[in-house]
Amino acid sequence: MNLFQILETTGHEKVFFCRDEKAGLRAIIAIHNAGFGAAMGATRLWPYASEIDALRDVLRLSRGMTYKAACANIPVGGGKGVIIARPEEKTGELLKAYGRFVDSLNGSFITGQDVNLTPRDVRQIRQETRYVVGADEKSGGPALLTALGVLQGIRAAVRYRLGRRDLYRLKVAIQGLGNVGKNLCRLLHEQGAELIVSDVDEARTEEMTRLYEAAAVEPDQIFSRDADVFSPCALGGVLNGTTIPRLKASIIAGCANNQLEDEQADSHGLKQKGILYCPDYVINAGGLINVYHEMIGYEEEKALSHVDRIHDTLLEIFEKAEREGITTHEAAHRLGESRIAETAPNETGSRLN
Repeated sequence: MNLFQILETTGHEKVFFCRDEKAGLRAIIAIHNAGFGAAMGATRLWPYASEIDALRDVLRLSRGMTYKAACANIPVGGGKGVIIARPEEKTGELLKAYGRFVDSLNGSFITGQDVNLTPRDVRQIRQETRYVVGADEKSGGPALLTALGVLQGIRAAVRYRLGRRDLYRLKVAIQGLGNVGKNLCRLLHEQGAELIVSDVDEARTEEMTRLYEAAAVEPDQIFSRDADVFSPCALGGVLNGTTIPRLKASIIAGCANNQLEDEQADSHGLKQKGILYCPDYVINAGGLINVYHEMIGYEEEKALSHVDRIHDTLLEIFEKAEREGITTHEAAHRLGESRIAETAPNETGSRLN
């Protein structure tokens, strides 16, 4: 693997590798774009099969963060961190060692919680660095705001594709019942939607069936269920040449990152099948929006209003895709590029204070 050729292809600026033998830490931070003086992106802890798999994931996720921030009109660049470990290997010393790693970058990377990290973990990281957000769980925390953004995205897609302004009796199949997925179940249930749920953790599935009268299915059956909306809320790569032919939903709207295994091939596959795809880094921006407002001085009303605008951004993307005869993935990418160009800082440097 020629790392510099890969970075030239993906457009990344910097990649940092960290190892702390005493703490058991192996981590990678990728900065895709720091044109505003800092890159933001949460950190996930995952037992990657190899360092190459971890590198691929962090590069793809950090690139997505650049476009997530741009489409959400947030003046930061995109970054991401990954810690290579099993959840049971997570210790206070490991988290503090990671905090020192983040701190050594002097504010060029600002992070928070992702898969297998909790607000409590973030608070431990914060003992070693001030360049973290999300530790105080403003407005219920990033997971709730992410779910609220996905709800707005579903509203936009249902309005555009189905001509409906309400979600009553809308059938939504939710794959993955972690923090965001559970919040999304509650929000949709409150709107009168009918839920079909699946998770590898049976206890999570049973909880949703008990609380919200959801229909539970096995993980490998969720793709082929009759539903109006399929909502991927687990890990990435679930939309591919094998699963797309099985889909019966007319809308894809979920919080998972990197939902398309192959961005070009699979976005065209969805378009050819007549499925309206809500680009993941647009619809799941609520968590980033929330922690960004925490960073600049939190005002709940402003943060919630910012999340609500995900609805109109997606409508703009849907209309652009139809007008130009392109996929919604391509339309979102073009929108992100245009917003980056429009809001790029001048020669004096960062727009962040």
